[in-house]
Parts: sequence; structure tokens; C-alpha cells
Amino acid sequence: MKNHEGSAVPQSEGDVNLSSARAVWQREHLNEETRQLLEEDARWFLHQSLSSPCLNVLSGCEGSFLIDTQGRRYLDFHGNNVHQVGFGHPRVKEAAAEAMGQLPFCTRRYTNRYAIALARKLAGISPGNLNKCLFAPGGAEAISMAIKLARLATGRFKTISLWDSFHGATLDTISLGGELLFRGGMGPLLPGAEHVPPPEPQRCPFHCGQSCTLQCADYVEYVLQREGDVAAVVAETVRSTGTIPPQDYWRRIRSICDRYGALLILDEIPHGLGRTGSMFTCEHYGVVPDMLVIGKGLGGGSLPLAALLAREDLDMGGQHALGHFTHEKNPVLCAAALATIEVIETEELPARAARLGTRFLGQLLELQHRHSLIGDVRGLGLLTALPLRRPDGSPAGAEAEKIMYAALSRGLSFKTAMGNTIVLTPPLNIEEEHLNTAVEILDASFSELQQAGQ
Repeated sequence: MKNHEGSAVPQSEGDVNLSSARAVWQREHLNEETRQLLEEDARWFLHQSLSSPCLNVLSGCEGSFLIDTQGRRYLDFHGNNVHQVGFGHPRVKEAAAEAMGQLPFCTRRYTNRYAIALARKLAGISPGNLNKCLFAPGGAEAISMAIKLARLATGRFKTISLWDSFHGATLDTISLGGELLFRGGMGPLLPGAEHVPPPEPQRCPFHCGQSCTLQCADYVEYVLQREGDVAAVVAETVRSTGTIPPQDYWRRIRSICDRYGALLILDEIPHGLGRTGSMFTCEHYGVVPDMLVIGKGLGGGSLPLAALLAREDLDMGGQHALGHFTHEKNPVLCAAALATIEVIETEELPARAARLGTRFLGQLLELQHRHSLIGDVRGLGLLTALPLRRPDGSPAGAEAEKIMYAALSRGLSFKTAMGNTIVLTPPLNIEEEHLNTAVEILDASFSELQQAGQ
């Protein structure tokens, strides 16, 4: 339900009063004690879009479920994309507790067996020669390290990234990102951050229609050629909003980067580690970037940790502080991450995501046949999205808002994105029956909206 890094309130395209919609839901579903807690939260936290004031108060989470203070359980098909192994996986909790009891912190200039084991494991499973890594408290910081390293390696400072993209909410990462919500009103951003159109048929400025002709990739080459001093192309391999580039897109971009000496940095923070049906999403495209950034799910649905994976020959920052974060080798975080990867491997979650994703996508296509408001069904593994469109083809932002709250009332939590798109990202170890439940809830919610409009 949260718009990537934000709150349970979706970002719309200006055709719905979000505060009013939220107030109606809260009035109908929250008791006085919960409302008082929300008021207390709003009293002490700085307010910001997509974060505060909040929608509800949680008292617990386990497996595929959120639990609010009134004891209601919600299937979580958002989870801020941290819940590849669900919430509270016993192996992750056990590993974190063991590290907490033995070595709760590691001072800088020292190392520990948990950090070393995690680095070795990531080198072993990452594609190509991405054998070097650095850890960071979150994805935005890991992206920052990647940009620093690209500047050192190339002697250049410019970047190319995509409009509509998201790479974090810090000042440097919003410069790379292309969402107005995060860039607007922030004044001068990082110099040299150039942007190009994404491989998104519905928003394509080249009028490719439904079938991408890769003119967007050709435009990347045009900008690289004209600028001449670009350090890196930085992009999400697939968008967490369900935008899946054509199969040839990344091979073309890889070739173009090589031709002009720019590094390719792929951001897989929300969907790496199995969500798309492969351990790393770039493996679907048969390309190896120069740097790969992962995070969110690396902390096992509990703890904040991200990693920059880089080519071994890019280990050239010994005289510079690329990250230098206080918790970059935190034993508890590293132990949880190592356990998370072990769970993903032993439970074969990437293959499970591919299998369940194919089945789930089929169910959503059947849903589309019953509800004309669903303009498209997109998916790769257990990353799925439903862009909603009205009969005239316009984005159905208000309708997406209503579907979200109708589903929430029935026990299904998800986010909306791009104003009109329902995004569904369940845990990779979700029970199949819970996927069925989600489809039933969506079906009932669309039917309710249709009946209300008659």
C-alpha cells in the first residue's frame, strides 16, 4: 500500500482527495484508542507526504500478515518490499539473536565473522565478476556509494537515469530519481544528473505503441554521445511499479555503455534476492552490470541493510571514503542477512516465485476479463501490477484509491503507484491459499466499485 518508500496512503494524480478518503476509512474501521495513538504519532513526528499522518497502528506482523492494534490481520502484498522471507522468519530471528548475544556491534577498523561470511556469500551468488562489496544502512546510501565509485573509476561526474525512476529519498538519490513527488521544491539538485525516457509503452514519447521498438535505448546512446563525459547509467532493472523492460533492452544498454565508457549500475533494491523468479533480476536479461545494488529484503523483513556489489577491478577507492557508515559491518545486520539468503536458497524461493507468479498472473488475467477497469496485467515472478484505466483510456486514479480501501476493509494491504496502478508484491514464501484469498478480495472490491457506479 505504500508508494515505494512512503505510507499506506497512495499517491494519486490529483483526482482524489486523499485526506478525505483516509478519514472515511479511519472513521469506519478504527476505534477510539487507535485514533488517539494516530493523533499522538502526528503530534511528535514531522509531517511529510506519503508518511505522516499515518493510516493505522500495528501491534504485530508474522509471515504474510500485518496485525493492527484491534487484532485484525491483513495479508501484506506490499511490505515495503522487505519481506521476501516474510516477517519474523525463525531462522532470521535466531541468527540475529545469536549475533546480538555474542557481538552486538563492531567498531570501525575492525571486522567480524558475520560480515566476512556475508561478503563471501554475496560474491558466490552474484552474477559475473561482482566479487567486491560494501554494506550500508539502506538502499539510498548504497546508491550514493555506487555513484562515488563510478566517478572515481571514470574521472567523470555525469549520470544518465530514467524519468519516473526511484533510487532513494536523499538529496543525491532524488537527483537521479525521476519522480516529481521527491524532486519538487528541493532546489538545485546534484549536477550532471541527466534523464531519459523509460522503456514504458504507456508513457513513451517515441509513440512506439504497445510494442517497444527500443528507441528509448537509442536515445540513451544519443545522450552518451552528445555529453561525452557520462560516468554511469543508473537504472532499476525493472520498476517496483511493475514496468518490465523488453527482453533486448538491457543487452542494448550494456553494449552502449561499453561503447562509450560509461559504467552500468543496476538498482535491484526492491526486487533482488528472488522476487522476480531469479536471485537477481538482471539474470532474466542475460546481462551483468558493473555494479549491482541490493537492499530491503536483505535484512530479512526486520533489519535495515543494503549492499553495493561491484566488479573486482573497480576496487580502487582505498584512499577515499566511499561509505564510511557507522553500521556498515554491523554483526547483527550481517547475521540476519546471511540467514535470509540461506532461507531463500534452501526454500528455493526464486523458483517458487517464478512458479507462483505464473499462476498468480493467470488469475489476475482472469480478473481483468471480469473487470474492464483493469487496463493491463504486468508481472515478473511475484512482482505484479494492475494499471487501471477508464473506458476513455484515462488513468483511473480515484478508482484505484477506492479499490485500495475496499480491499483493506477485507483484509488485503497493497500499495498504489503512478497514480492509477495497483502493485502486488507478496512474500515469496506465501501460502498458495493466501494468493487465492487475495484474488477473491480483489474480485469483490472491483465488483463493489462497479455496483456502486450503477
